[in-house]
Amino acid sequence: MLRWLIAILFLANLVALALASGMAGPLPASGPREPHHLERQVHPEWLKTRPISEAEAAEQPVIGGPDPVPKVAAAPLGD
Repeated sequence: MLRWLIAILFLANLVALALASGMAGPLPASGPREPHHLERQVHPEWLKTRPISEAEAAEQPVIGGPDPVPKVAAAPLGD
């Protein structure tokens, strides 16, 4: 019984290897999926950068700052 299971799994792996290597033709992901994608790209010369104002900077999250102190009162338990 176990020999048949091993043989079936071995054959399934061979079939998967053959399909993945392109034996049955190219994979769907290897071809162009969106032929007009390059025509719809944003032109880099249209982009302009500007510094953010103080008001906009206040809304930005601080990365790497200290953790906020929890607003929970805690006291040691009495014995």
